[in-house]
Amino acid sequence: MPLQKDDPKSIGGYKLVGRLGSGGMGIVYRGRARSGREVAVKVVHAQYAEDAVFRARFRQEIESVRKVSGAFTAPVLDADPEAVRPWMATQYVPGPSLAALIRDQGPLKGTALRRLALGLVEALREIHRAGVVHRDLKPANVLMAEDGPRVIDFGISRAAENHNTLTETGQMIGTPPFMSPEQLTDARSVGPASDVFSVGALLVYTSTGRGPFDADSPYLTAYRVVHDAPVLDGVPEPLHPLLERCLAKDPADRPGLDELAREFVAALPETGAEDQNTVPLRTDEVALVSTRPAAVADPGPPAAVRRRSRARRLWATAGTATALALGLTAYLLFGPGTGGDDARGGTNPTGSAPSRWTSVPAGWKPWQTTVYATASQGVKEGRGIAEAGTMRGPACEVYEGAVYCAGDGVLPVRLDSLTGQVRWRADVLPPGTGKGSYSFSVLGVTDDAMLVEQTYTPHVGADVKVTVAALDARAGKRLWQRTVNVDAARPYISGDLVIVPDDNGRSVTARSPRTGARRWTAPLPEGQYCTPANTAENRYLDCTPHSVPSDETLLLRLNPADGSARRLTVPSGRTLVGTSDGRLVFLEPTDDEQSETFARIRTLDPETGKEGATTLAERFEGNATLADGTLWFTTSSGQVTAVSVRTGERLWQTRTSLEQPRDLTHDPRARVVYLSSASGRVTALDARKGTLLWEILPRARRVTNQGWARSGVLLHEGALVVATEDGDLFTLDPAHPDRKPVSG
Repeated sequence: MPLQKDDPKSIGGYKLVGRLGSGGMGIVYRGRARSGREVAVKVVHAQYAEDAVFRARFRQEIESVRKVSGAFTAPVLDADPEAVRPWMATQYVPGPSLAALIRDQGPLKGTALRRLALGLVEALREIHRAGVVHRDLKPANVLMAEDGPRVIDFGISRAAENHNTLTETGQMIGTPPFMSPEQLTDARSVGPASDVFSVGALLVYTSTGRGPFDADSPYLTAYRVVHDAPVLDGVPEPLHPLLERCLAKDPADRPGLDELAREFVAALPETGAEDQNTVPLRTDEVALVSTRPAAVADPGPPAAVRRRSRARRLWATAGTATALALGLTAYLLFGPGTGGDDARGGTNPTGSAPSRWTSVPAGWKPWQTTVYATASQGVKEGRGIAEAGTMRGPACEVYEGAVYCAGDGVLPVRLDSLTGQVRWRADVLPPGTGKGSYSFSVLGVTDDAMLVEQTYTPHVGADVKVTVAALDARAGKRLWQRTVNVDAARPYISGDLVIVPDDNGRSVTARSPRTGARRWTAPLPEGQYCTPANTAENRYLDCTPHSVPSDETLLLRLNPADGSARRLTVPSGRTLVGTSDGRLVFLEPTDDEQSETFARIRTLDPETGKEGATTLAERFEGNATLADGTLWFTTSSGQVTAVSVRTGERLWQTRTSLEQPRDLTHDPRARVVYLSSASGRVTALDARKGTLLWEILPRARRVTNQGWARSGVLLHEGALVVATEDGDLFTLDPAHPDRKPVSG
C-alpha cells in the first residue's frame, strides 16, 4: 500500500517506501536502509506512545524479539524504544499472511500443509529455547514466504520465567479463536504448552477454513475454548487425533514439540512433483522419503530478488510451494554416485578421491569450532567482551594456511586451517575496552597483514568511531591504524593497496597494507557516496548522489600507480555483477515496476566505452554471481539457474533444498559450484550440467539472523571452509563430505 499524506518519510534512518499494514498497536511500513536492504518498520501509534504501560510492553517486545531469530521467524535488525514514537525494524518477509492466503485460495493440503506444520514447530522450538512464549499465534501472524513460513509479531510475548507480567493489568492478551484456555482463565500460568494449543487451532483453520471454536461473538468463542470440545469436522483423518491432543484443556495433556514434529512427519507424508523421483532420505532422527531434485526442473514461480535499486514484491502461494520440505527433521545427505562427471560426492569405498576433487593438504582433518573459541594469543575469550551486533554474522577469508574472521561483536581472529585452533584474537580499539558495541569488517588479507574496518560506539548516544587497522597476520600484533570518515566512501582493498577515506571526507588515500605508508591521494566526486563496485579487482568505486535522485551512476576507476581517475557513467537501475573478458557486466531490470526480474545483460568496455546488450531468453531473478562467462541466479528457495553471459540462454536450472542460501562459490578446477545456508548445510552442483553432487546435514549448533549471511563457502587447498551466521566454523573434504568433523 502507498504511503499516506501524514505518514513519515523516514524512521530511524530508514526510508519508508510503503505501508504493509496497520493494527491496534501501530503501523508497519516497508522501509529501505541506505545499503538497499529492505526492512519492515513497526511504529507505535501516536496516541499510545505516551502511555507508560504500553511503552513498557513495546520495550518488552523488542527484548523478546532480539532473543528469537530462527529460520522460521523474522529477526529484529534495529530498534529505538525510547523514540517519541517507538519503532523497531525487522527483516522484510515477502509473502502474504496465512490469513490472506486461506481467504484467497482456500485451505492448504498435502505438502503445503506439511511444510507449514513443520515450520511452525521449528519456529516455536527457537522461540521457547529463548525463554519466550508467543501468546498470539494466529493466521495473521504467520507470513507465507517462498522458502517457508515466518512467525512474526511478538508484541504480546513475554519471557517465560517472568511472573510479574504486564498482563496483570486485566487486558486480554491474544485472539480468542486461537487462545488457550489458561490464557482466558489464569494468564500467569501460561507457558510453552499454550503455543502448542494455538498451533492446533491454527492448523484446524488452515486445513478446513474454520476454527475449532468458531462462534458468533468473541465472548462465546472464548467460552467454547474453555468449556467445549473442539469441532474437527473436515480435518484430514491422520491429523485428527493429533490436533485433538494439541487442543486438550489441560496443558499437561498436550504433546511436546519433539513429539509433535515426529507425529506431523508420520501424519503428513511428503509428496513430490510428477517429474521427480523419490529416494530414501537419511536423517539423524526420523526415516523419511524426500524428493531428489532434477538437474533441469520446472522454473516455477518468481522468487525473491536482491536488487539495491528496486523493491522486492513476492506473493508466494501454497500451490507453488517447493516439494522439498524444510522440516526440522528432514535434511538431505546423498551418498556416493557412479563415476563420470556427474558422480556424487560422499564416502568412497576405495579410499581414493574422484578425479574432479583436489586432495586436501597433509595433516588436514575435518574440524568444527566457533569464532568465540579460546585463543592461544591476544584476547583469550571471544564472548562478552562487548555488546554483539544483531545484523551480521562473521565474514571470513583464507590466506596461506589460515582462516581470518571478524564481524558484529566478533573480534578479528585467526584460525589454523588444518586443525581449527584459534591462534590469536585482536582487541577492540581502543585496546582493553570492555563496554559499548562494535562491529568489524574484513577488508582483506594481503602482504602478511589482515586489514579490518572497526565501527565502535562506547555507549548509547556517543559518536560512532570508525577505524581502519592492519594486524600482523601471523601474530595479530597491530601494525598501524587510522581513524577515518566514512560519510563519503568506504575503505577497500585494491590489489596490493588499501584505499582509506580521509578525515576530511573529500578524498581517499592509498596506503601500504603492512606499513600504512602513503602511496597517493585522490579526490572524491563532490556530493556523492562511493562504495567498492562489484568487480573482482575492486578497482572501481560505485558513486551515487547523497540525497538527490539521479538518472546516472558514476563508476570511478582509480589508477593503482598514481590514483588518477577514469570516470564512467551508466544509467541508474542497472546492477553491476562483475567482469567478463575485460568488460563490465550489468543486469538490467524489466520495465515492469511490479516485477523483480531481469530483462537484459549489458556490457561495457572500460577502455573504449563501447557497450553491448544481450536480451535474456526469459526473465531471470535472484542473487546473481558471475564467473567463467556464466551468471548463476540463486533464489531464497534454494533454486539455482545458470545463464550464459554471451547468449542470455538458460544453461540449466536445479532446485536444492537449502533454506535461503548464501552467495554461490565457483570452483573452476573441480567444475563445481557450492552454496551454504545459515543452518550450516552445504550443497555441491556440477557447474556445467547442474547435477546435484551432494548435500550435507546442518552443521550449525544454533541458527539466528536467518538470511543475512555474509560469507559463503571458501576454497582452500582442496578443502572447503564454511562460516555460519552465528559464528560456527567448519571444514569439509568435498570428496568425502559426510566425514564427521572433530569439535574444537
